[in-house]
Amino acid sequence: MSTPITSASHFRLGLFSSNCSGGLAVTKIPERWSASWEDNLAMAKLADEVGIDFVLPIARLIGYGGETNFHESVLEPIPWATAIVAATKRLTAFATVHTAFNHPVVVAKQLATIDAMAPGRVGLNVVAGWNQPEYEAMGVDLPTAHDARYAYAQEWFDAVATLWSREGRYDLPGEYFDLRGVESSPKPAAGRVPILNAGSSPQGKAFAARNADFVFTIVAGPEQGASVVAEVTAAGRALGRSPGVLTPTHVVCRSTHAEAEEYLRYYAEENADWAAVDNLMRLQGMHAQSFSPEMLATFRGRFAAGHGTCPIIGTPDEVADEIEKFATAGFGGITMSFVDYTGELEHFAAEVMPRLEKKGLRPAPA
Repeated sequence: MSTPITSASHFRLGLFSSNCSGGLAVTKIPERWSASWEDNLAMAKLADEVGIDFVLPIARLIGYGGETNFHESVLEPIPWATAIVAATKRLTAFATVHTAFNHPVVVAKQLATIDAMAPGRVGLNVVAGWNQPEYEAMGVDLPTAHDARYAYAQEWFDAVATLWSREGRYDLPGEYFDLRGVESSPKPAAGRVPILNAGSSPQGKAFAARNADFVFTIVAGPEQGASVVAEVTAAGRALGRSPGVLTPTHVVCRSTHAEAEEYLRYYAEENADWAAVDNLMRLQGMHAQSFSPEMLATFRGRFAAGHGTCPIIGTPDEVADEIEKFATAGFGGITMSFVDYTGELEHFAAEVMPRLEKKGLRPAPA
């Protein structure tokens, strides 16, 4: 399979969670990200223009409470991705899909339809599930065991992959789905769309190594992340595969280090929505394994600043140097979030992208 995101030889840069109110910043500041379609469209066109490789949404159905009800307003990822690729020329848009809430036959058709509009520029981010209040809102039980969640997700994904590759009409019996006389056309131009999976638990990493083109995993930092990259690479190689590894970050880039630290303090300390932060961390600790217990015990500030992701804070030189550390650790790319995706991305493109080009991490502008 050859698509722009899978065949890229440079260090990939993506934007994460712009479809959610607040982005990744759990803050009360009045200028926090709105996640309106107008703001997302402006961000996508700018990202397309300056060379960002992909955009990745979060699929969220209810907010996290607190004063702001963090992630209260969320643009649903499949129509969001459809509109993004229609409005851009080169940007890849992933659609984040929860296996428990979306039928595989419908998703296979939806993603193939978007791919027909923009061949190779839509991807699928598979989520096996973790957020219990969402399951309750949907009237679905969240399996306690990760093994059960991923067994369901594997059968779901196998059905999607078969629908993209097999011609004619056929039956697909299974433990969770009993599909009779099913068929699916059109099919993705490259045979399937790029697949991403946020695998951080042992079961998640195994699922991603088996199925994904990119493993999206939380790490404490680039140095600790090198061992995670090695683990994922070895697991993929054992299956005859070579998935890339991506990790999320939140970026504050200013002319001076003091300015960057002051802005971080402003939005993520003085104006953090701590009730929403604590609720988010409680749910992550109860039902997900994206963060280790050690991370959860020490990352409260990181959750306020960027949903627990790696901080990249400082001047353009410092930001470029920190990104280079992720490349040196073996990551195939990072996602970034900003408090203001459009305004801060414009500054990032003008100041940091040329520095990454000089380091050989990014191609020169076309």
